[in-house]
Amino acid sequence: MSYIQKNYVEGKVVVITGASNGFGKETAEIIAEMGGIPVIGARREEKLKAVADGIIAKGGKCLWKVTDVSKKEDVFGLVNYAVEQCGKIDVLVNNACNMPVAYFADWEIALDKWEQCIDIGLKGTLYGMCAAYNPMMAQGEGQIINISSTGGNFPAAGAAVYSAVKQAVNYLTRSMRHECHGKIKLSTLAPSATMGTELAMGLVNPAASVGLAGHLFMDNGQMSMSFGARPELADMESIGCYSISPRALAENIVYLINQPMGVNISDITVRSTDDHLMV
Repeated sequence: MSYIQKNYVEGKVVVITGASNGFGKETAEIIAEMGGIPVIGARREEKLKAVADGIIAKGGKCLWKVTDVSKKEDVFGLVNYAVEQCGKIDVLVNNACNMPVAYFADWEIALDKWEQCIDIGLKGTLYGMCAAYNPMMAQGEGQIINISSTGGNFPAAGAAVYSAVKQAVNYLTRSMRHECHGKIKLSTLAPSATMGTELAMGLVNPAASVGLAGHLFMDNGQMSMSFGARPELADMESIGCYSISPRALAENIVYLINQPMGVNISDITVRSTDDHLMV
């Protein structure tokens, strides 16, 4: 039997941040469906509990803890909770982030959001990596998956802070991979724009996304506004798919996890065929 037909998720304890919605939520649900134990964290208790209750109602296992990843003690608390309750942590998925796209000319209304992006997307990821380091090294094995973005591919006007944060996530991941050969597997997953998540709700100046879309900016805007009324744009069976579902991203996160311990898929980029972005 080929190893790709096996279930390497079953029995694994998988800590996921930003798991109250989007592909963090979907990842937790798939992990539970495959017999793993998701330990989920997010800021909104009501939504987080609803995710866990939904998983348990279907016969799966799930633990949850309110977590603000911008707070070091919260992130360490989430990882420690997983170890205390389950005796180990097999995988950490650093998923929480926001996307405050804005020009430097917008700094008066954007600076607080930019600082939040750094606190959540960069510092939160770093906190998670540090929190998981000791227990994984003590176990002799583990895996950390950091959610990056195609926005980190190159600096774009209007996306300076977001792009810088995602590029930093790439560098953190690759540097730690060099340090942990044979102990901790490190991976990044870089999504392109995906509808059905709350990421775009953090835009400070929507016009600043022109740097990410380039000459396709006008088309991208029209497609975004008509997305809900045109279900064919989300048809993943079509070459003209404009935006894949959060579920598709979650399945690729699980693909990184569902490998034998000796196989590390270090980087995945996931985009729709017709995503209308230049990054």
